[in-house]
Amino acid sequence: MKAIYLIGFMGSGKSSVLRLVAEKMAIPGLDTDQQIEQTTRQTIPEIFKSQGETVFREKETDTLMKMPKTDAVVATGGGIVESEVNRSWLKENVFVVYLHTSLAEIERRLGKDESRPLWKKHDKTALYERRMEKYRQTADSLIKTDGKSPEQVAEEIYQLIRKENTDMLGI
Repeated sequence: MKAIYLIGFMGSGKSSVLRLVAEKMAIPGLDTDQQIEQTTRQTIPEIFKSQGETVFREKETDTLMKMPKTDAVVATGGGIVESEVNRSWLKENVFVVYLHTSLAEIERRLGKDESRPLWKKHDKTALYERRMEKYRQTADSLIKTDGKSPEQVAEEIYQLIRKENTDMLGI
């Protein structure tokens, strides 16, 4: 089975949903941001502060290229779609689920979260709008998360994957 990759804006629930989907499907669950932190022995905010966003994005692409293409669920960082190389790799190699969350819901979830470098640094609306089309272009499927628990979103993904695999097998 193709690996399932979760994309979406920061605060859309990718990491929370990842664990639930992986458990439900009994396959490994991985997070690109956690992989970067393990490899570099630095947190994402530390990388942004000491080396800048460009270096972080290079590490993100390098990490993505090493992630599994089958039998896994992977949560990506919110900015993974900023790179055309990343978008192409995702489209060509894995099944991509876009967790769509409204900006109002994200603001409610994140509040004044200081651990997200781009949340406190940029014009949130401009960043959100710039990424929306990239998420849509990259995704094989879109799931709206507003007003839903991580468990509800995970169940939707599980049902979606079951249907996709059934359709592919012609059952």
